[in-house]
Amino acid sequence: MDLPHDDYTLILRTGDPEQIFLLRGDLTRETTDALVNAANSDLLPGGGVCGAIHRAGGPAIAEECRRLRAQRGPVATGQAVATTGGQLPAKHVIHAVGPVWEGGDHRESELLASCYREAMRVADELKLHSIAFPAISTGIFGYPVEQAAWVAIPTAIETLQSAKHLVLVKFVLFDKPTLDTFAKAAMAQRRPASGRPYEVLIGTN
Repeated sequence: MDLPHDDYTLILRTGDPEQIFLLRGDLTRETTDALVNAANSDLLPGGGVCGAIHRAGGPAIAEECRRLRAQRGPVATGQAVATTGGQLPAKHVIHAVGPVWEGGDHRESELLASCYREAMRVADELKLHSIAFPAISTGIFGYPVEQAAWVAIPTAIETLQSAKHLVLVKFVLFDKPTLDTFAKAAMAQRRPASGRPYEVLIGTN
């Protein structure tokens, strides 16, 4: 299946009703129950996705982050914690700390997979039905996009299958090359039992 030249949304149907959406867009405008911040261990406002979320969500997010940091200290790489969504359309922000890319031999894939699993676990414990992710660690943390996609998509599929409340995972990606890379990884996934591909739908925006 060829990918459109223009913007599109890819839907990967992993169950009934479980679905994974991939699209290019502004994460801060998503109306999912939660969105995920690519956070640093100190939960401080930063650049990129993190800075955009704090700017759009207002000071309530940073205030809750400060309280969490005072209570529990820094968040370990691969872990996630939830705060209010502040002024965002999403009610919750889940702050997941991704790994810095150091060449691939320092447990980066394991820690990145943990980010997605832990963020989805936190959302499921909050009894949320939908969550939106950026491409964690692919910005200033330097994780190669293709390798990140091949961690993110299978981990999301696997975790969604065992979730009690989550039924929708979105990957809201910054640019079309990243979307295309994630889309190709999604289309290559196979059902564990049969080895058959998942149903894929592509709609142009």
